Parts: sequence; C-alpha cells; structure tokens
Amino acid sequence: MPEGCFELSLDIERVLSLSARQPIRAEFRFSPEAPLVVCVEFLVQGGTRVLWRIGRDLLRQGLRSASGFGDVRMWPSQSREPVTAWLQLTARDTAALFEIPARPLAEWLEYTYELVPAGRELATIDWAATSEDLLRSPKAQPE
Repeated sequence: MPEGCFELSLDIERVLSLSARQPIRAEFRFSPEAPLVVCVEFLVQGGTRVLWRIGRDLLRQGLRSASGFGDVRMWPSQSREPVTAWLQLTARDTAALFEIPARPLAEWLEYTYELVPAGRELATIDWAATSEDLLRSPKAQPE
C-alpha cells in the first residue's frame, strides 16, 4: 500500500440474480493527495481485479440516500439487517450490483473526512503552478 494511503477491505456480494450471489473482496483506498475520489478494487477469487474510482462524496451520500447517476449509483437498503447499501456500476453494456455492509464503510469514510474535511479537498493545490501548467504550450514542455 502506498504511503499516505488509507485502506478498508470488505467482503461484499455481487448480486447475480434474485437467488444467486457471488462473494467478492472490495478494497477501498483513500489518499489525501487525491481526496475527491476513493479507489475501489474488486477482487474475484480466482478471477480478475477491477478498479473503479468513485467520488468520496457519492459514497458518503449513498449510505443515507440515493446518490450518483450514470455509471455509478449508490443507495441504502431499506429492509436488511445488518444495514447494507447497494452500489451499481455500469460500463458499456454491462452492469453490476453489489451489496455492501454500511457500518464499516461509513466509519472508514468518516475517518477520511477527518483527514481531509469536506470542502477542503482543493485547499492544498498550488493554483498558480496548475494554471501555468495548463496554459503552457505543448511545444514548450520538456521531452
């Protein structure tokens, strides 16, 4: 794990149908260097690894109410104990629905907000240097 990166590993389930589920390990990673996103790596036993970058605010809001649109959506379950949340990811013609234990994810996310409070994610950016980099001609950049 890179230094300064904070990780949470959870056993979650991919919902394949009404009666079929697939256990998956999800590794959530947060870095204060890129505080707007959480990297989530889905590990299927004996299968491939898939990495998604999901907005930290989307995950936090999705634990309380419907959040997101397009490729990433999250909402709390209404009927399960222990409390869970649903995460739907869509790419091209494929969609995947995951059920995630809400409490450990909520506690971990709150910790990330202690590290980098909401509204302070962009406070450490050197805007003058960033603007200069953006305005620099591609020809002027060293090779």
